[in-house]
Amino acid sequence: MSRSIFLVGPMGAGKSTIGKLLAAQLQLPFADSDKVLEERTGADIPWIFDVEGEAGFRRRESEVLRDLCHGPTQVIATGGGIVLMEENRQLLRTYGLVVYLQASTEQLLERTSKNANRPLLNVADPRARIIELVQQRDPLYREVADIICDTDHCTPKQAALMVAERLSQDATSQ
Repeated sequence: MSRSIFLVGPMGAGKSTIGKLLAAQLQLPFADSDKVLEERTGADIPWIFDVEGEAGFRRRESEVLRDLCHGPTQVIATGGGIVLMEENRQLLRTYGLVVYLQASTEQLLERTSKNANRPLLNVADPRARIIELVQQRDPLYREVADIICDTDHCTPKQAALMVAERLSQDATSQ
């Protein structure tokens, strides 16, 4: 496989967890764009949101994506909002194969409830916020997706196997 594999989807869909497993399975390096961003800035995402706002974070996120696109072939977990900027959607389509990991609101809420490192969910009603974000972003995820996988009723390992199988089918059908 000569193109990177980008995992897109909402917070809690399993992009990082499934991405690591998928990378191991495909014997490719793994990168998490949020982790790369934090390592570069020396600051965590909530701090960047506090100091620079969402616009500053999105600018930094785009820079990281651009660099990852020009790096080695790898599995890349992206941040949930990576698709908001047209420039990013173009990069995803141009430089890789895009897998949209989707999950139900209940699953997303359950998976994100244990992690305080999600500034967009620091609101009175995280469930309503998840619904709003998914409604806003789902069309954009679908726009860039080569493959769509539902992660609701499977373990991360099962989801990684499913994605690998779909990638294999996709490669043989071309």
